[in-house]
Amino acid sequence: MKNKQIPYIDQLLELGKLYKVDEIKLYAKSKKKLTTSQIELILLKNKIRLPEQSYNKKKIAEIKFKEQVVTNILITLFLITFVISLISVRPFIKTVTNEIKFTYVAKEYKSNFNNDDYKKKDSTEFSANKNQDENYIGIDTQITLNLFENLKYDLKSIRLGQSVKPIYLTKLPKDLKKIKSTNKRKETFIKIVMPLILIENEKIIEDRKKLFKILGKQSNTMGEKVWLKRRFKDYDIKGEDISELKLRLDIIPTSIAIAQAAKESGWGTSRFALEGNAMYGQWTWGGDGIEPSQKDEKKEHKILKFPKLQSSVSAYMKNLNTHRGYSEFRKERSKIREKNKTVKGIDLVAYLYNYAQTGSEYVKILKKIIEQNDLTDFDNSILMNSSRSKSLTL
Repeated sequence: MKNKQIPYIDQLLELGKLYKVDEIKLYAKSKKKLTTSQIELILLKNKIRLPEQSYNKKKIAEIKFKEQVVTNILITLFLITFVISLISVRPFIKTVTNEIKFTYVAKEYKSNFNNDDYKKKDSTEFSANKNQDENYIGIDTQITLNLFENLKYDLKSIRLGQSVKPIYLTKLPKDLKKIKSTNKRKETFIKIVMPLILIENEKIIEDRKKLFKILGKQSNTMGEKVWLKRRFKDYDIKGEDISELKLRLDIIPTSIAIAQAAKESGWGTSRFALEGNAMYGQWTWGGDGIEPSQKDEKKEHKILKFPKLQSSVSAYMKNLNTHRGYSEFRKERSKIREKNKTVKGIDLVAYLYNYAQTGSEYVKILKKIIEQNDLTDFDNSILMNSSRSKSLTL
């Protein structure tokens, strides 16, 4: 028995319903009758193929079934893609969650740090217990230690590959030397200076990547040319010497930067470091500086002051990357780069003999600081997604 044929105009209306053509629905609601030609025109306008032959009920059902199958396949593919994407981004979600947690705790500490009532209250409490507690640590250091503990800023984890929390202190705690344990005092100092070193190195790495990207192009934009001119100026290069810029625009190994900061600032306890954020003992003859208590009368230098610790780190890196006294340091660093090896402080420390008047003795001290404190472990350390995370500055 043959299926009953559906009139052609009804077939067109069925297709309109099937593909949910709004224009036909509107006409149906308004009770306006459309001619066959008008319905065909509307369907064609919506890119719907017209029946090639008279469709019966079975044919219409087949079209509906095919449409449902296609829809189901698309939904299934979407779900599979979503599940795969969810699995692949799990590490990223975990990292972001940690960043949110870190940022929240950091903001709480910053808020407390700037609260006068909090300062007065804790200062009174610590003062009352000072004579009773031989291991008393003043307010500045105590806040720093509590902050590091609550944010789980741990050097052991960093040595194992964990990224470094972006906590940037603007100054050193004035009572850092009151930490009785030498190891704890050194670890606290390392935790303070390491993020400052890493962020400056990160800026250099970004500039270095941009430099080689520009050099790899056949022609450069005006903006790129201006950027290059600024880098030549920043690194004191005359004659726009590209090869010299490659030598100078590079990182200072974290281990060396920590070791020199430790040596020059007495692990964060020197007068210059505490009063002027001068962690690297750089001299000045004309800038804002601190007068050394003991110095040769023939020498009129001062120790250069900085508005914050990070400025001191930035100036130190520029000094190593531009001063002629460290040209051997830069050349050796370039040789290591050419061999595709990691730039490690222990391989470059011998070329810093010009940093102090003691020369080779100074190098021996730096090498000893690096080895005794296992600072080479930090040469591969990176900041915790610093481009996305919010940092804490105190």
